[in-house]
Amino acid sequence: MTHWHAPDDLVTRYADGSLPEPDAWSLEKHLENCGGCATRVSRAVRETAAGPVLADVRQAVLRAAPVSTATVPAAPVRPRPSRVGRWSACPLPARVLWAAGPAVRGAWLPAVLLVGAGAVALTQWGGFSVVRPLLLAVAPVVPVAGVALSYGPHADPLHEIAAATPSGGLRLLLTRTLAVLAVSLPLLTLAGLLLPASGAPGAAAWLLPGLTLTLASLALASCVDLRVATALTGGGWLCAVLAPALSGPSGRLTERLTEQLSRCLDGAPVQGGWAAAAVLCAALLAARRTSYDRAERA
Repeated sequence: MTHWHAPDDLVTRYADGSLPEPDAWSLEKHLENCGGCATRVSRAVRETAAGPVLADVRQAVLRAAPVSTATVPAAPVRPRPSRVGRWSACPLPARVLWAAGPAVRGAWLPAVLLVGAGAVALTQWGGFSVVRPLLLAVAPVVPVAGVALSYGPHADPLHEIAAATPSGGLRLLLTRTLAVLAVSLPLLTLAGLLLPASGAPGAAAWLLPGLTLTLASLALASCVDLRVATALTGGGWLCAVLAPALSGPSGRLTERLTEQLSRCLDGAPVQGGWAAAAVLCAALLAARRTSYDRAERA
């Protein structure tokens, strides 16, 4: 927008380093197309403590450069070109594929497909009646694990570069979380529909708990490492569901697991509680959103 020019206070705060990063990124993008504002920013930077340092660096570069008969004009100090401009030139499919992360590339999608297909195969050809209760017990943890595997240096070689862009931080994490949910929710729900009920809750009963655990992991990740947060939420769910079923006498594992899942998943009051918990976790995540801009959560 060439008709807009940066106010003086914005230029001053940018020069002294007190301007928040999102505002600084926006100003740098504007300076790419506005020579007048670039000159004002250059003048403001030269008036700060960095001015003499920049002048010394320029003189050192000129002394080291080959001698030329042409006079080198004193060019204004322009901010470094923003990576956003180069990023916007990438094809849209490439940007979407990169932002989606391991949810649509690598081994994550085959792993989810293997879980669903394996559950169906064990029921159809193995005759195991405990498969659907086990799938319902494990399904809420699958998107939580997907989030842990899709964000951070362990998942993306360019993570540090991406985290320094306006699209990094919470925005990138939410993009990859949506990709994980878009993959795991329909596939695991379809697998549950293909399994015999065996007295277990409905195939879609795990959706709200899975969403709540995912949001709880993201909110907790604003305070601790993301993988630690997902281990706490996912491990807590598995302990709450599997521990009572495994601690009883042998021989009634399927019945005990089904009863425990009914307590945790079945009924309108229980689902209403999960919905309220999901809203609360989303509110906590919104309140803590700025922490993803100040610190690395990987």
